[in-house]
Amino acid sequence: MVTIRSIRPLDGFNVLLEFSTNEQKVIDLEPLLHGPIFEPLRESSELFRSVRVDEELGTIVWENGADMDPDVLYGKHLPAWMEMEKAVAR
Repeated sequence: MVTIRSIRPLDGFNVLLEFSTNEQKVIDLEPLLHGPIFEPLRESSELFRSVRVDEELGTIVWENGADMDPDVLYGKHLPAWMEMEKAVAR
């Protein structure tokens, strides 16, 4: 399983992630900030920029309890809500 080693917030909703594979990627998180837990992050840049790596979980987390699957961040999977929308569209 790929995990997140470090994160650095950039402009807007962009972040620089370092993965356990030693790869670094700049990712725009805005399209992934979907649902009630992520709304506060969209509304407050201060809260969004409080993102950190939870070493036990191996992914990024925020003070309000939001987190993201590292496989989604790495690009291996779609978020669950996108999978559901895709299934409904079929």
